[in-house]
Amino acid sequence: MPESIIRTKSFELAVKTVSLVKKVKREHREFVLSNQLLRSSTSVGANIRESANAHTKKEFIHKLTISQKECDEAIYWLELMLATGYIEKPQFEEVSGLAIEVLKLLKRSILTAKANLK
Repeated sequence: MPESIIRTKSFELAVKTVSLVKKVKREHREFVLSNQLLRSSTSVGANIRESANAHTKKEFIHKLTISQKECDEAIYWLELMLATGYIEKPQFEEVSGLAIEVLKLLKRSILTAKANLK
């Protein structure tokens, strides 16, 4: 697994999301959607970090799968915030592009880890 790339990209995703959420809260006084986005996007990197300390290959896969789900959820919240006018298209594209990149890395890593189980 290209762990360092995933760790770096997921941390970057969290940092960009924190900045975006701060701006949305300041400019729009919106807290519900932005908090959901914040929770899901920061959870991605946290679970990737936890996967590095897994005791078994199955636990490793499980943690990465949680990260995958959280990353996909973060993309959903970004799409909803764009559709409802809380963020502009350039903001959406920057953060969602990074989230999609992380999601693809996670999917490949999970598939590789599952193939190595056998």
